[in-house]
Amino acid sequence: MAQSLSLLFFEATGKKAGEQTALTASGSNRRYYRIESEDKTTSLIGVQGTSRDENHAFLYMAEHFMQKGLNVPKVLAVSDDEMNYVQQDLGNVLLFDYIAEGRKTGVFSAKEKDMLRETMRALARFQVTGAEEFDFNQCYPQPEFNLRSILWDLNYFKYCFLKATGLDFQEDKLENEFERLAYILLQNRMNAFMYRDFQSRNVMVHKEADGTEVPYFIDFQGGRKGPVFYDVASFLWQAKANFHPDLREELVEVYLEELQKYMPVDREVFYETLKHFVLFRTMQVLGAYGFRGYFEKKPHFLQSIPFAIDNLRHLLKHASEDYPYLIEVLQKMTEMKQFKDVGVRKPLVVRVMSFSYKKGIPADPSGNGGGFVFDCRAVNNPGKYERYTHFTGMDEPVIKFLEEDGEIAPFLQQAYQLVDFSVKRYMDRGFQNLMVSFGCTGGQHRSVYSAEKMAQHINDKFGVEVQLIHREQNIERVLNAK
Repeated sequence: MAQSLSLLFFEATGKKAGEQTALTASGSNRRYYRIESEDKTTSLIGVQGTSRDENHAFLYMAEHFMQKGLNVPKVLAVSDDEMNYVQQDLGNVLLFDYIAEGRKTGVFSAKEKDMLRETMRALARFQVTGAEEFDFNQCYPQPEFNLRSILWDLNYFKYCFLKATGLDFQEDKLENEFERLAYILLQNRMNAFMYRDFQSRNVMVHKEADGTEVPYFIDFQGGRKGPVFYDVASFLWQAKANFHPDLREELVEVYLEELQKYMPVDREVFYETLKHFVLFRTMQVLGAYGFRGYFEKKPHFLQSIPFAIDNLRHLLKHASEDYPYLIEVLQKMTEMKQFKDVGVRKPLVVRVMSFSYKKGIPADPSGNGGGFVFDCRAVNNPGKYERYTHFTGMDEPVIKFLEEDGEIAPFLQQAYQLVDFSVKRYMDRGFQNLMVSFGCTGGQHRSVYSAEKMAQHINDKFGVEVQLIHREQNIERVLNAK
């Protein structure tokens, strides 16, 4: 009989196990527990597997990666049949949660970006250093990324997701293009470790003894020998990651800079190849969501489907011409009613206007009631001087007058504080529209200057789209989302 987790805890620590708390395992059939000692001084993670072969793969990999100096949880005791084991407790902070604010808003803080960059560097080291002297025959269920594993995943998508949508398609033509895609993917064989499910839920942010926060990798038991592109696609196009294309590109560059330390890299070839793997990974993920959501009735996966579909829509805009029928089928699928009606929440758009009080406060076309209206008339008016009559708040003479006069700056600082709070909360809560208006006597000088400054401030700080409208000047401009 296998040793219980309590016995393994005692073997590893010399202390009696106390409270055991079940932990969530979103996509796995394994069971995880946080086990505390009776005296509350020690904590480990206990794992009960359902497949000895899978557990054996994990245990072999964990030991190998530890010896290579890579950040993985240390396994401390294993049952005789390898079905149960206890490992280092890395805490509670998944990278997925660490970057939660950025995922919600699409604007990642410096701290979040630093951790993402470090994770991409660690991935390159993991893939290359981890493959050194690695026995890929220990992998489960496949030792390498090969034709069979690719077709398994493509058919996983076909049977567990595509057919479940009810879309009519010619299976024979689709299979031909699956084979074509597989051929393209297999042109990039590498002696690297392919994590396979590399995403922010499988990275933990652990605080070391010196207080430094570093990424640790978990749940790598499905890894095998394969190309590095797959993991980059898995991480940067994770359905709920909400990475802006510019941030994705930055993180790819960080990754390539690290990868170049271990092997030569042709950037142009890398980016071209990566596109095929992003499409493949997206289909594989939809297959998993279909199986876990439609068949196993797990709501977490159903909730992720709109995000993956939205990713797919963007990919299809720049799709390869190597498999036109596959692209045609995917395009039809994304246009189906069940995916059109249940989309990813739209990003916030802020509408900033200048106006003249003589002509009334602007109406809000979104129907939300107008948001903020700031009265600029308390600020010294350049319009009372004839030399400024033919200028607006966008022209240098008026800008110089207002800024040297000194009254506009504190006025705007207070406006920024009020609006910043609402923009942040609107983004957190998934609201789509906010209107900010500035009025003055003629809608020409003070209000125009203030609207210009507010629009730039919001766009720079939050990265959201800002629609800037000077009503009385009949000028409209869009500051695109960053």
